[in-house]
Amino acid sequence: MAADDRLDLPMVGERQSLREQVAHALRAALITGEMRPGVVYSAPVLAAQFGVSATPVREAMLDLAKEGLVEAVRNKGFRVTELSDRDLDELTEIRQLIEVPTVARLADSSRAEEFERLRPVAEEIVAASERGDLLAYVDADLRFHVELLALSGNVHLVEVVRDLRNRARLYGLSQLSERGTLSGSAREHLELLDALKSGDSEAVGQLMAKHIGHVRGIWAEH
Repeated sequence: MAADDRLDLPMVGERQSLREQVAHALRAALITGEMRPGVVYSAPVLAAQFGVSATPVREAMLDLAKEGLVEAVRNKGFRVTELSDRDLDELTEIRQLIEVPTVARLADSSRAEEFERLRPVAEEIVAASERGDLLAYVDADLRFHVELLALSGNVHLVEVVRDLRNRARLYGLSQLSERGTLSGSAREHLELLDALKSGDSEAVGQLMAKHIGHVRGIWAEH
């Protein structure tokens, strides 16, 4: 790996297993596009950057391969899976089919307290977008949507959407952050909570459709 391919990866500690921590850090780098599609990454080189042995990195990469995020390249390492425009369109369509009606059905003023518990996470998303912290943005964004969908009570649906979001990744975040336009998408989370609290399911459905479409627009601009 050339010097300019060095990734800005965090050091890992002991709270989770090294495998889990490395997988989380790599998944975040994939989602933000820091790890680029088509590039082959060596486990020993990544391990040196993490400050760990190559074994947990290989194990983490194998976990990501099962999710379809990377593919093993014999005797070389792991290549980040490339997604075509058609792939992204299809993933977006599936998210629209699942998330829009599911979240719209949650709209209920009597559940205002549950929605308010998500406001700090929505505010984290906005704050991360404003300071250009893409890893924090992606982490908070995933937590928000997973926790919101969890209110449906359908565990399997939540896991399906988590997998879809991981596979899709948010291409183009860095360019939008540099232009200062990422915060618009971030603030949609706050609008969504307000609509959910008002009990307006139609408005919630429209906001969710707009939000997911907005994300597809982010990919298209990359």
